[in-house]
Amino acid sequence: MSSSTEQDNGRRHGEFKVAGGKLVVVDLDVRDGKLSNVSLSGDFFLEPDDALLNINQALEGLPEDATGVDIAEAVRRNLPSDAVLFGFSPEAIATAVRRALAKATGWNDHQWEIIPPTPLSTPMHVAMDEVLAEEVGSGRRNPTLRFWEWETPSVVIGSFQSLRNEVDAEGARKHGVTVVRRISGGGAMFMEHGNAITYSIYVPQSLVDGLSFAESYPFLDAWVMESLEKLGIKAWYQPLNDIATDQGKIGGAAQKRFSNGGMLHHVTMSYDIDADKMLEVLRIGKEKLSDKGTTSAKKRVDPLRRQTGLTREEIIATMTETFAARYGAVTAGISEEETAKAETKVAEKFGTAEWLNRVP
Repeated sequence: MSSSTEQDNGRRHGEFKVAGGKLVVVDLDVRDGKLSNVSLSGDFFLEPDDALLNINQALEGLPEDATGVDIAEAVRRNLPSDAVLFGFSPEAIATAVRRALAKATGWNDHQWEIIPPTPLSTPMHVAMDEVLAEEVGSGRRNPTLRFWEWETPSVVIGSFQSLRNEVDAEGARKHGVTVVRRISGGGAMFMEHGNAITYSIYVPQSLVDGLSFAESYPFLDAWVMESLEKLGIKAWYQPLNDIATDQGKIGGAAQKRFSNGGMLHHVTMSYDIDADKMLEVLRIGKEKLSDKGTTSAKKRVDPLRRQTGLTREEIIATMTETFAARYGAVTAGISEEETAKAETKVAEKFGTAEWLNRVP
């Protein structure tokens, strides 16, 4: 079912299901470029009852091209001071409105593709993230989920991290570790073949229209939580970008938004990491560990292997099946043209000392 429809009488209809919350539905008309006859509904909770009228009044007469921020702020301004919104928010209302106007999209508005685990060099992996996000933003590729596969031991540092503060150069040389810098923020990741599950999702920003950065993380990974639940793991997002269970952190996410409307969201989850080797390669300080409530890096590495008893391939298969069933995704590959673009980016950017050392 599409998240936005135009009914036979010209009335617009938009829906948005809040991650972990309630369904928000908006029906409206557009007259002379402004919203008219706006009606909000859904299975949310709202007190006092007549605050629903305040919300509809706030939306009435707004410009058709109002941004999500503008819409949410209009709702917030018109709510009584004692109003309580449970299971939804002004931002959720804004998303439903923009979906009714076909300014925002839902998962089912797109044809999804899945690229199975494909071995690439580490510089090619980070370059491919930029290429595929740009391709989706330009409309040349359908929104895509891609699983990574590792050729060599690697460290991938965040876009804004200091190389020398994060990586022990001697330890990296000792263990033959390739070090690269990615385009998204966040922390350093240590990977070897078979020790982690890493995936990237490339989407148009219309999919997260109206969502804050904090809201977009669990929204884009709801299918992952469903996959883990099938495997007997109850997981959740620990703000801003950590995926955790009652046994500790199992993964971390990062994002990058592009000027052409594309967006990258990627996640690495621990499967069976050699914590001793990781400590020789990464400089993990006490300050970083303290905000996780732990005193050793080993406790932060809580492998999926131990919690599931399954092979890495079995876990990826469950994730793939869940995504495909949930969003109607089909299997795809990386084109020769996309590979060539990524190779150029490696030569000109991701494989250069200038990029790696841009934050010394």
